[in-house]
Amino acid sequence: MDTSERLDGRALFYIGIALLTWSSAYAAIAYALASFTPGDVAFARLAIGSLCFAVLLLVKRVPLPARRDWPQLALLGVIGLTAYHLCLNYAETRIASGTAAILISLVPAATAAVSAIWVHERLSARTLIGLGIALVGVVMVVLASGKQVKFEPMAALVLLSVLASAIYFVGQKPLFTRSSMIGVTAFTFFAGTLGTLPFGWHLPQALLGAPGSHIAALLWLGIAPSFVGYLAWNAALRRASASQVSSFIYFSPPIAVLIGWVWLGERLTALTLIGGVITVVGVVLANARRRLVPAVPVTHEPCEQN
Repeated sequence: MDTSERLDGRALFYIGIALLTWSSAYAAIAYALASFTPGDVAFARLAIGSLCFAVLLLVKRVPLPARRDWPQLALLGVIGLTAYHLCLNYAETRIASGTAAILISLVPAATAAVSAIWVHERLSARTLIGLGIALVGVVMVVLASGKQVKFEPMAALVLLSVLASAIYFVGQKPLFTRSSMIGVTAFTFFAGTLGTLPFGWHLPQALLGAPGSHIAALLWLGIAPSFVGYLAWNAALRRASASQVSSFIYFSPPIAVLIGWVWLGERLTALTLIGGVITVVGVVLANARRRLVPAVPVTHEPCEQN
């Protein structure tokens, strides 16, 4: 990893914003699916996010990336946004939320693997051990929360989402060095929205018959987890390596459990707290930097004259 890429305070702040917004997305998706199809939800979410990015580009006068990068960005948008959200939404109609939470937690490991293969990022044994420990903590948190965990064939869609997300995170990283982060993110959203268009043709009719609360869930998904979440995440990704930033996704299930405890009064068990602590330890270990021991200068004693 380049020494100029490190998790500073600003990167951690951006990651915190992304995780808080993303942690609310799973419940909002499940809520919106009561009135809309998975394709409707994906299209509405990305379309609202794209509108927000279009306004941001105009207000800040940010140029789009160079045309030579458009094919790669379009492909990343279709893979990382279209495929990711469609697969996740369709999976949430069939599998338990606990299953989805555990499988989505494989994103850090997948991102580390894609980084090692694609951009030749060197991963230390400490990083790999930390990722493994954090995953154990996430599984403990999900199981202790009482969420049903049942692996079904539809769970394969979540695994496709995991791979799509990893490719999206790693593929954008080199483009941040020659284009604006906002421009890169916006372009992928435009492409991702077009990719979901064939699956959201019936959205206008569905909006006419949907209650206001379900429409509000779509608005929340488009503005908070999509526009704000991805903007903050890519801002952190610009400052640190993809494997480092993605390791913090392990905090998403514990954050979701804490939100349920504060907001819904859900019970926290000792196993939940232990799992949360293990997750924290794993993420810290994965991101620990080996300190360089400064070389001690060797002083030569002057030779005695005989």
